[in-house]
Amino acid sequence: MNEASNLVRQLPEGPLDVVGDIHGEYDALVKLMRELGYNSAGEHPDQRKLIFVGDLCDRGPNSVKVIRLVQQLMQAGRAHAILGNHEINLLRSDAKDGSGWYFDERVARDERYSPFARPDEQQRTEIVDFLKRLPLVLERSDLRLVHAAWQSKDIALARSSVGMLAHELYDRDQSMVDSSLVADGSLQRYKEDTAKWRVQLEDANYSQMPFLEGIAHHDARSQADNPVRVLTSGVERRAEKPFFSSHKWRFVERVSWWDDYQDDIPVIIGHYWRMAVAADRSVVGKGDKDLFDGIKPNEWLGARKNVFCVDFSVGGRWHERRDKLPLGQRFKLAAMRWPERSLFFDTGETLQT
Repeated sequence: MNEASNLVRQLPEGPLDVVGDIHGEYDALVKLMRELGYNSAGEHPDQRKLIFVGDLCDRGPNSVKVIRLVQQLMQAGRAHAILGNHEINLLRSDAKDGSGWYFDERVARDERYSPFARPDEQQRTEIVDFLKRLPLVLERSDLRLVHAAWQSKDIALARSSVGMLAHELYDRDQSMVDSSLVADGSLQRYKEDTAKWRVQLEDANYSQMPFLEGIAHHDARSQADNPVRVLTSGVERRAEKPFFSSHKWRFVERVSWWDDYQDDIPVIIGHYWRMAVAADRSVVGKGDKDLFDGIKPNEWLGARKNVFCVDFSVGGRWHERRDKLPLGQRFKLAAMRWPERSLFFDTGETLQT
């Protein structure tokens, strides 16, 4: 079995540029590549390679072109990529907020993100064929890359699942979780809560949302017991009260797992909507706890100060576009230059971390 069938794969040797969540912002990606010194074919005079930490798609105006460019760069041997939770959702046909570019049933509900390019049938097939073969983790002796959380137990499970595709592993483990939830009646309570509150669950103005124990228990268990969910969506726990975030009422909250990370090898992640400049996250639907409150944008995280989130919220650029604000004023695409540990933005700024 060659390495291409593994969910945990080797990073290439040499200098790297690790790009955060792109979310369909094709123009931002092209500008960032230019800032980093790459030409349009992904060639760099210093033989650097681009590494993408997932969430290539959703919310932005052209997920189709972003995915196609990343695929072309990888086929040319100039880039590598891992899966984020948004790619997992696509592969599982799980239509979520911001995926109207791909899923017909989301087009009307995702009007806030329009206009967005939509793929034809051939492009749909090509997108799925490309994404399903991406790994969950990239690593080498001096660096680890995962979309949301490096958890040793879940990394080990992914490493041992040779020959499985990531969405297949997700579905296998979710099936086992669901079986246990059926046995204790929790799945039925989840389905009842979801059906009864279907409309209100995506209504930010519904201020009387009760704490739905059926959904909370289901989501907490599904997250903790599914390694693909942990690696691509992070560590979560039951919240104290409902909160509205990413256009949905939620009952579990994210945890800053990096505070417990004790390994020597640095980890670079995406996923968590970090901000390069102070801004109100609620304007893009983020009502959850800001895990970066009091932390500088160029600061490494955790007990060992060796975890870095390179997602600087370019997925919120739809809001700047809608309100006719300067693009990139608040929401940026970033890359971490390794081993230099310098941070580049598509808007031209550079920070030493």
